[in-house]
Amino acid sequence: MTKKVIIIIRKIPVVLVGSLLLSIGINGFLVPHYLLDGGTIGIALILHYYFEFPTGVMIIILGFPLCWFAWVYEKTYFYNSFYGLVISSLLIDWLEPIKDQFQLSVFPSVILGGICIGTGIGLMLRYETSTGGTDLLAQLISKAFSLNIGIVILVIDGFIITAGLPLLGPKTFLFSCSTIFIGGMTTSLITKKE
Repeated sequence: MTKKVIIIIRKIPVVLVGSLLLSIGINGFLVPHYLLDGGTIGIALILHYYFEFPTGVMIIILGFPLCWFAWVYEKTYFYNSFYGLVISSLLIDWLEPIKDQFQLSVFPSVILGGICIGTGIGLMLRYETSTGGTDLLAQLISKAFSLNIGIVILVIDGFIITAGLPLLGPKTFLFSCSTIFIGGMTTSLITKKE
């Protein structure tokens, strides 16, 4: 086995745990209240809410251009994110039925959803893998400008959710912003270098 294959195999448990946390955060806490996350997940959730498209399938479709970009310009990031994209997308659609399981009000859902999503993404980013969407874009920006990746994700997510304001309404927008903030801060804490 080559060294790259061994590294990828070692990252699979991290991708599985991170993807599981991400899937629980989305399906268990965001979807029941029609909340959004940022990035490709947020765009996929908008398409899910309005057209009932499967969220995971939309994440793969939306993440493909960034994976292609990584393949062309930074193959290491492609290898570290492609399987994260596929696994997390499959788990998101597979765990879709849990949307009716927790039955929490919106405020605890915002907190728990943000923590689950931020922990899942942060865990993957800490081990240099990602879900392949705007997390991959954030990795490229973070590397180029020596910025904390959690903060870069927070800024990108802020732009995306602001663009969705006309569709969300002010209440859902504020709760979604809170989820993104909690997720971004959790990601930032987990990825912070000692």
